[in-house]
Amino acid sequence: MIDLHSHTTESDGTVSPADLVESALRARLEALGITDHDTLAGYDQAQPLAEARGLELICGIELSTKAAFDGRPGRASVHLLGYFPDSGPAPEFRSWLLELQESRRDRNVRLAMRLRELGIEIQLEEVSALGHNLTGRPHFARHLLAKGYVKTIQEAFDRYLDESAPGYVERMEPGFAEAAGRIRQAGGISSLAHPVRLAGRDPVLEPRLIRILVEMGLAGIEVYHSDHSPEDAARYLGYAREYGLVVTGGSDFHGEVKPETFLGTGRRGNLRVPRGVLDELRAALCHVRR
Repeated sequence: MIDLHSHTTESDGTVSPADLVESALRARLEALGITDHDTLAGYDQAQPLAEARGLELICGIELSTKAAFDGRPGRASVHLLGYFPDSGPAPEFRSWLLELQESRRDRNVRLAMRLRELGIEIQLEEVSALGHNLTGRPHFARHLLAKGYVKTIQEAFDRYLDESAPGYVERMEPGFAEAAGRIRQAGGISSLAHPVRLAGRDPVLEPRLIRILVEMGLAGIEVYHSDHSPEDAARYLGYAREYGLVVTGGSDFHGEVKPETFLGTGRRGNLRVPRGVLDELRAALCHVRR
């Protein structure tokens, strides 16, 4: 059993890289992928610890991108995973990530200002203490919960932070095609994260959007995920076969942010990613490099 989608305190998770390694060992995972948002810091910290403990650690990333779809207003937000299973990405990719992190910091300043306009007493320094080097909306949500403005993390997003909420502030995000190209040029494989969120299982819209993303350079699809039913997984496996996409999968573990989602087994045991997924990911990468 493996898990190729997890987050640490270096992005929006609540478990440190070191503790995540220990959790993976307790879960008896054969391999763990760390896919923090916009940063490789969690992987970098965990790698020597995992090596010392005999855990196979996979370098990954999760990027927030924007994609323009025909017939839909504006640009939709699409999360894209990137995997570098044999080694870390090229130095140019790490430099590009620094640019993304700077845009995130700029958005946080504007988000704090917007929340104050809505009557929320908030200081960015307090939120940054939760998010450390990569503060994001989940940290704002935790702060709103701690201050008593909301009763749950979900309420914080619904009332203030979601894209349709009054407190939402957009940040500069790379285009989908650019992000997929950056991953490919850096020696990795891109994969569509939690595709069930792309079109809400719409039987007409979903296949059309996935086809467009493939045309933009998508190389893989996350078939196995904690949000996916068996029927979802079967449908995404069908897309993988239709378009020759690499299959990936993982729990999307965040710790206390998603307390119902467990490393390796997902939500109420609904996840099991076979070892063969990683083997095929490596084989696909070798094919791309030829």
